[in-house]
Amino acid sequence: MKYKLLVLDLDGTLTNSKKEITEHTLNTLIEAQEKGLKIVLASGRPTYGVAPLANKLKLDKYEGYILSYNGGEIIDWKTGELMYKNLLEPEILPYLYQCAKDNNFAIVTYENEFVITEHPDDEYVLKEAILNVMTPKKVDNFLEAIQFPVAKCLIVGEPTRLAVLEKEMYEHLKDRMGVFRSEPYFLELVPKGIDKAQSLAVLLKEIGMTKDEMVAVGDGFNDLSMIKYAGLGVAMSNAQQVVRENADFITLSNDEDGVAHVVEKFILS
Repeated sequence: MKYKLLVLDLDGTLTNSKKEITEHTLNTLIEAQEKGLKIVLASGRPTYGVAPLANKLKLDKYEGYILSYNGGEIIDWKTGELMYKNLLEPEILPYLYQCAKDNNFAIVTYENEFVITEHPDDEYVLKEAILNVMTPKKVDNFLEAIQFPVAKCLIVGEPTRLAVLEKEMYEHLKDRMGVFRSEPYFLELVPKGIDKAQSLAVLLKEIGMTKDEMVAVGDGFNDLSMIKYAGLGVAMSNAQQVVRENADFITLSNDEDGVAHVVEKFILS
C-alpha cells in the first residue's frame, strides 16, 4: 500500500451537507482500515466535537488519530494519549474579548462538552454548538470564566462585518497568533504557527511515517497547508478555488461521496 495515512477534514469533506457520513463512505473507510490504512480526522472543531465521528469510524479499534483545534491538539484515539498540545497565551485573551465586545460579536471557547459564552442564544453560537454536538454554557463574564488552558477562541457574527474585524485583528496579531475564518461567520483565533501541516509533521515523526505516504483531503482555506504538504493533496470539488488550484487531484463533492472516491481510486485499487 503506497499510501498508509489518510487525513480528512470534516465539514465539507468527510460529512455531507447534512453533516453526516454516508453509508457508502463509512463502509469504504472501514474496509480501507481493515487493510491497514490509518485515518486522521483533522478539524478546527474542538476534540469533543470530533469524537462522535472518530467513534463512528472506529478509530479506537483501527489505531487512528484526532487532530483538533486546527492542529492545536493531537490525540491517539486508541490509547487516549494527548500527543501534542499548543495553547493561547493567557495575556492575549483580554484583547480578543475586547475586540468581540467592541463590535457586538459573541466570543466562545470550549470546556469538555460545553461552548463557553456570554451569548448562548446568538444564532452563530448555536451553529457552532450544533455543529460540534455541544451545549452552550452561559457565563456572566467570559474572562473570569476561563480559568483553564485555552486552545482556541472563536468570534462569531455577520460575515461582512466579521471580515473587517478579521483584517484589523490579523494586522495587530500576525506576529503572535493565527487569525483566520474557517466559515464566513466563524473567526478562528489560535496559537501562532498552528496549522494542520505543522501538526501532521509532528504526528508523522511520532508514528514513523513520511509525508509521501500521506493523503490529505479538504475543502477549506485551513486545509490548504496540509493539501500542499501531503504526498497526495486532494481537494473536494466543492472546495474553495485556491484549495482546488493547489491540489494534486480534485475529487467529487462532499454530497457525492468524494472521500470514498479518493480511497477507491488511490488506496483500495
